[in-house]
Order: sequence, then structure tokens, then C-alpha cells
Amino acid sequence: MADESTPWATGLTVAAFVAGVTAVAVVVLSLGLIRLHPLLAVGLNVVAAGGLAPTLWGWRHTPVVRWLVLGAGVGVSAAWLALVAMAL
Repeated sequence: MADESTPWATGLTVAAFVAGVTAVAVVVLSLGLIRLHPLLAVGLNVVAAGGLAPTLWGWRHTPVVRWLVLGAGVGVSAAWLALVAMAL
């Protein structure tokens, strides 16, 4: 019988790193687009997330990639919350 336990510590570490990098990238790129036009930033964020979501949804059951998917989802969500907080 093979050991198929989930590596939670390593996986969550990878997810946290990916979330941080993703959040910083989305915030920095969005702030640059906001300088051009706020609706451009919103529109491109929605298009990018909508285009990437089906691919990430399909990868969520792959053993290693699922941690990257988790990090990307948390990172984008955190970035959007940070951008909304900065806008208010």
C-alpha cells in the first residue's frame, strides 16, 4: 500500500508563495492601468481572471499543480480586495 498522504506543510508553503507573488503582480499592474483609466484596469482584470479560471479549475485535482492553483486564486482575491480598499 502506497503512502498517499497530502503534504500540507509543503503545499501550503508553495500556495502562500504563489499567492504573494500573484497578489503583488496584480496590484502593481492594476495600479499602472489605473493611471491610464480605471475602467481599463477593471476590464482587463475581469477578462484575465475569466480567461484563466477555466484552466485553473481543470487543474485543481492534479497533485502538485493544485497548490499553485490555490495560491493563484488566493493571490488574485487578495489583490482585488487590496485594490478596492485603496479605491475607498
